[in-house]
Amino acid sequence: MATTDVEQRFAATMKSLARRADLKEYVERTPAVYALLQRAAAKYVAGDRRAEALEAGIRLGEKDYAVSIEYIGENTADAAACEDAVREMGEIVRDLAERGMSGRVSFDLSHIGLMVDAELAYKGLVALAEQAEQAGIELFISMEEAAKTEEILAVYRRAAARYSNIGITLQAQLHRTVQDLNRLRSDATGRVRLVKGAYQEPSGLSIPRSEELNERYLGLVEDAIEQGHRISIATHDEGIVDEVIRRGWARLPGVEFEMLYGIRPDLCSRLKQAAYPVRVYLTYGREWYLYLCHRIAEYPPNIYQAIVDIASEAQADSAAAYE
Repeated sequence: MATTDVEQRFAATMKSLARRADLKEYVERTPAVYALLQRAAAKYVAGDRRAEALEAGIRLGEKDYAVSIEYIGENTADAAACEDAVREMGEIVRDLAERGMSGRVSFDLSHIGLMVDAELAYKGLVALAEQAEQAGIELFISMEEAAKTEEILAVYRRAAARYSNIGITLQAQLHRTVQDLNRLRSDATGRVRLVKGAYQEPSGLSIPRSEELNERYLGLVEDAIEQGHRISIATHDEGIVDEVIRRGWARLPGVEFEMLYGIRPDLCSRLKQAAYPVRVYLTYGREWYLYLCHRIAEYPPNIYQAIVDIASEAQADSAAAYE
């Protein structure tokens, strides 16, 4: 179904609201507002605590899904808080290893130091990579706004030269991504997660949601495979998913589908039943404001479900929707 002009403007507005630090702070510091909006966020966020994410991961693992777990946070400007985040992520690594789960730990570099100093982020990344390598766990760096892309890739390439268990996310919407992927051909051999891109970027830097973006996405998948990268096809766009299958890429070694928790569990189930590798991206933590805004922006009718969830007395249980 074509996106209407109103939906496009609504999506742009939600992305702008996602960047409002004052609104985020208000939500997190106002118990009544936090409790209401948390009911909507619960569809996409496993909970505030690591234990809740692990529980959801275990339930999904019992249904033969792999999982990726993220402790939500970004733009952390306090060095001590960044170090706390690294310790929390280290606990995720430890918990996954102890449970023998097929898990992956994902995070934003701006959560572990990039906003303070790139060297702090690098040190945190290396510490996690060392621990994760010993535990047989893969780390994954998420991508953020275009203004951070160069610095994120620089930290990634530096760490990936030492550790092969670090993957990187690329956004198909950015014009620069074709060149960035080509640069990774020689700089790093980690897995690439390809997303369309959730951030509101200037038109000169990005492609809007369109058939052109879909073709760019498929072209990047093909390039990544030809370059020998393992790749996570991270999209809920059923047209792209079906085209990846039609072209035979989904059966290649190292190719998997990855989808966000609570979004298109029906599609995840269909793919898993067809014996394609499927990974569910789980998030947890208190800093879900931006994440919730982006989930609504990506598919504006999600606002209806958010209102229903806010009004409901029952807590969302997205893990139950996966078969």
